[in-house]
Amino acid sequence: MRRLISVPLAIFTILCLLVATERRAWGYVDPGTGLLALQSITSVMAAAGYLLRRRIKALFKGSAEVKSGLQAAKESKSTNP
Repeated sequence: MRRLISVPLAIFTILCLLVATERRAWGYVDPGTGLLALQSITSVMAAAGYLLRRRIKALFKGSAEVKSGLQAAKESKSTNP
């Protein structure tokens, strides 16, 4: 049991030492980097919206249409061999 406690403690200690002893990096960050990050986040949200569009529509239209849509899907599967 003591060994299980000491391993996470050792990893935590090493991570703390790595963060505490880091050096300054005199680097240059391009001004367009923030816009690239914003564009990436926006595109991920748009893709998620596109993939989940039926569920999003169901949220706004009500549960009666969702049930009828599910029933129609089950009926079409059962009629097709």
